Amino acid sequence: MTKSAFLEERHLKLAERVRAFGDKRLRAALRDEADPAGRTRELVLQLAEENLLVVAVAPPWGAMDLRSVVVVRETLAYFSSLADTAFAMQGLGSYALGLVGTDVQKKRWLPAVARGEVLAAFAVTEPEAGSDLAAVRTRARPDGLVWRLRGVKTLISNAGIAGLYTVLARSADGDDHHGLSLFLVDAEAPGLVVKPLEAIAPHPLGEVRFEATPAVLLGAEGKGFGLALATLDAFRPSVGAAACGFAARAFDEALRWAQARRQFGHRLAEFQAVQMALAEMYVDLEAARLLVHRAAWLRDNGAERITREGAMAKLAATEMAQRVVDRSVQIHGGQGVMRGATVERLYREVRSLRIYEGTSEIQKLVIARDILKDTR
Repeated sequence: MTKSAFLEERHLKLAERVRAFGDKRLRAALRDEADPAGRTRELVLQLAEENLLVVAVAPPWGAMDLRSVVVVRETLAYFSSLADTAFAMQGLGSYALGLVGTDVQKKRWLPAVARGEVLAAFAVTEPEAGSDLAAVRTRARPDGLVWRLRGVKTLISNAGIAGLYTVLARSADGDDHHGLSLFLVDAEAPGLVVKPLEAIAPHPLGEVRFEATPAVLLGAEGKGFGLALATLDAFRPSVGAAACGFAARAFDEALRWAQARRQFGHRLAEFQAVQMALAEMYVDLEAARLLVHRAAWLRDNGAERITREGAMAKLAATEMAQRVVDRSVQIHGGQGVMRGATVERLYREVRSLRIYEGTSEIQKLVIARDILKDTR
């Protein structure tokens, strides 16, 4: 982890601890692709053993230190996309619960999530509601002491292996965000049906169908949209951190290959074009990393919202990572597109970062609207 004015010594020590974990447990990343669901369960338990999940879940349910989260995500992503996602989902799926859950709800779920005994999921996206959260159509209706959910969520990480789903659903009639609420759903609840989905990079992903599934209201009714946005605001910089981890690994792979590979009697690293490519990759990575660290530093130092800064960090870092990984593949030549090559795996894994938790296009709109708001 590069030293930064935004990080403290404790963050650098945390990065060293995660790197040691990665060197010991995560070097064989291709194992992740054989059984992503089973491997995710294994990784969550390993992260819990290393006392790393508490960074994402933040017991005893106080303020999350976002700089610690971004440090862990970047370092894990350097080794394994699946390990990064396993860590991030424990935080993303339980963050709103930590914010507004009752004491009973927190005590039931959060210790188990922090110990890796329960996997968490954040179920927001629907077939017709991705970037436009206000278009959510999953319905929630009261039924005695519980609510009943009907609807479909899709592209849900940890679908099928999560023990707890945090679900955004429409609890009142209407077509805008005012009628949306968040709910907690136990994976053992009746009427919850999961259909696995396959992505270009193996990942526990699926469609979740609710058929009169019992759920518990999380926070106040009608406040779900704001809670969902608050969750995304908090974790968007960490998506940028994961992107930096992918890019750092791609850069290191390109550097090693350029120093070892010979063409026309010279090492690739001796060619000016390759030197320029390496320089551009390095500068882009360092610049994006600073945006990520700044956004996290602002939140940790009391900023009420980091909407603009978080969007900037995610946009810059994920777009950067796509460029860096692509250039690393180019430097590797034919070897870079061979199944099993590290950069080939990174090429498949990095693509989703520009989509989930808000596409690049949505980040641009968020940034522009925030800028325009300041000029009115």
